[in-house]
Amino acid sequence: MADGNNTSQQSPLDAMPLKPKRGFKRTIFFILAMVFGVIVYAYGFAVTDVNLDEIRSETRQTQLVRVLRALARPDLLSYERVETPTDTAFAMPCPAGGFNADGVDENARHITVEPACVEPGGKITVRGANFSANARGTLVQIPPSGDLELRLAEFQVDGNGDFELVVNTRERESDQPQTIRAITRENIGTIFKPVQVEVTSDAGVVSTVRSPRISKSTTDTWDRIIETVFLAFLATTLGTVIAVPLSFMAARNLMRDISVPMTKLALQLLAMPVGVGLGILAAGWARTISEQLTDSVFLVILGLVVIPFLMVLAFRWALPPVEEEPPTPMERSGRAVVILIASVGGIVVLFLLASLMVTVGDWLAPRLSTFDFLGSFVASLGDILNAIITLLTALATAGVLMNLAGKLGMWMRGHLPAGFIKVFRIPLAAAAGAVLAVLIGMGIGWLYQITDPMKIYWVPAAVGAAIGLALAIRAYQKEQVAIGLSIYYIARTIFNAIRSIEPLVMVIVFVVWVGIGPFAGSLALALHTVAALAKLYSEQVESIQSGPIEAVKASGATRIQTIVYAVIPQIVPPYISFTLYRWDINVRMSTIIGFAGGGGIGFLLQQNIRLLNYSAASVNMLAIAIVVASMDYLSSRIRERIV
Repeated sequence: MADGNNTSQQSPLDAMPLKPKRGFKRTIFFILAMVFGVIVYAYGFAVTDVNLDEIRSETRQTQLVRVLRALARPDLLSYERVETPTDTAFAMPCPAGGFNADGVDENARHITVEPACVEPGGKITVRGANFSANARGTLVQIPPSGDLELRLAEFQVDGNGDFELVVNTRERESDQPQTIRAITRENIGTIFKPVQVEVTSDAGVVSTVRSPRISKSTTDTWDRIIETVFLAFLATTLGTVIAVPLSFMAARNLMRDISVPMTKLALQLLAMPVGVGLGILAAGWARTISEQLTDSVFLVILGLVVIPFLMVLAFRWALPPVEEEPPTPMERSGRAVVILIASVGGIVVLFLLASLMVTVGDWLAPRLSTFDFLGSFVASLGDILNAIITLLTALATAGVLMNLAGKLGMWMRGHLPAGFIKVFRIPLAAAAGAVLAVLIGMGIGWLYQITDPMKIYWVPAAVGAAIGLALAIRAYQKEQVAIGLSIYYIARTIFNAIRSIEPLVMVIVFVVWVGIGPFAGSLALALHTVAALAKLYSEQVESIQSGPIEAVKASGATRIQTIVYAVIPQIVPPYISFTLYRWDINVRMSTIIGFAGGGGIGFLLQQNIRLLNYSAASVNMLAIAIVVASMDYLSSRIRERIV
């Protein structure tokens, strides 16, 4: 029993030998992790070519000091400068008996040369005294003819007004004494004591200016930084307007329960390209009609008054609010024709409105003087409207036809036998898949310049029909097809693809399209803003509370009503916060896209850096820092008040 008790009961000390083993494993793992980390960093050093030899180079250090000192002196103010020459004589070569320069006044500004005579190209030591402290200047050699200045070196006077420089003379032999001249350039006036000076232009015109004054670098920077802020502003507003509706399609909690009957979906997919084609055709008719009226402003204004009046009468007749008897088939056909004609009239009105805006804007711009940009703005809006009317018409027509096709599908479900619908939707789905695949094939064929009809039409049609047929057979017993998640994944994929391309790359494409300037930068930033904000907005929608959504749905609200009354009230504050943050990002990014021709302060900064004008580049950098800090402060205050 004693032995049994000894085997069944263990002392706490018996388990202690296990701890060293566990600690030993952790030590080995830690050592291996450290070795792995060292290997990773060693490989990183090799890949990134970490080498300090260049840092130790005197040439690199000299260049770095020069750049840093130039950046530390931003060219904010412009001074009128006065050049003061100080001369002394020397001989080259040495004449017989040597050469002695004239004496100098030790209490006045002067330079001395040692030795006073040298062989051609020999070295001399030039010393200056009683100069203005910290002045900069140029040392030149002047032959006896006096019509040429040979630059020897640049110099800077120390705080005591002295300098010393060893230079090589130019090989200009003469039996006459030559001149060494030290030319200093000194600013007139200071920021605390400005002075009025007279300046003579190249044309001989004398004008009075104030020294110091705002430099050209500062004024150019001011113009460009304003351009940068509004470039970012336009990109942010345009991107926000587009991203808000798209964000709902990328929200999983809103899209996962969306489903439609297979018959309705197939009919809508077949109606979509037909609607786009009819819309383009209708826009072409409307443009032709409007061009007959745009020759006269009177006819344009008359058309803008008469056509909308006739449209209102036509829609009231075709869509009466109350009908005592249902319309006959003939009446329905007549109403459809009237609605079609009225719709074309509406497109004509849009073209006329665009033409009138361009005309009025061009007329106002030269007459508004300082506010000419208002006239240009009106003209630009008219031009934009004229450019997008065809697109809007195509989308609207496609939407109308898809709505009618959806109603037809719902009517078929309610009036035709269920067995017939199940069989009928199989070829319908195959046809819809074939049409979509052909459209995709046409796009790929245009992009890659493929002209083989087999590759553009027949092969995609066969593949699309097979996919549609497979989906229809798989969902044979199901009335509903879940399309919400498909739209969700497609939207997220597109947003991620666009976000992965930096605006610096996008702006290269837009520069080719619209030319170098801030417009290309605005478009590039707007496109990237759409993708970035749509992702942020959608993630915010996914994190909202589900209770209000369920409550609104329980009351019988439609999907649009659910979004308006249950989703939007929960997302307004974070949407505002994200938008302000994106504006701050766009301001900073707009300084970079200028390097690729996107306008703004970055374009000017790139020019100054390429020209090695680091003092002007310092002004650009200072303006960027001030604007970014101001934007951060302003956005934080707005978020405090609104969010």
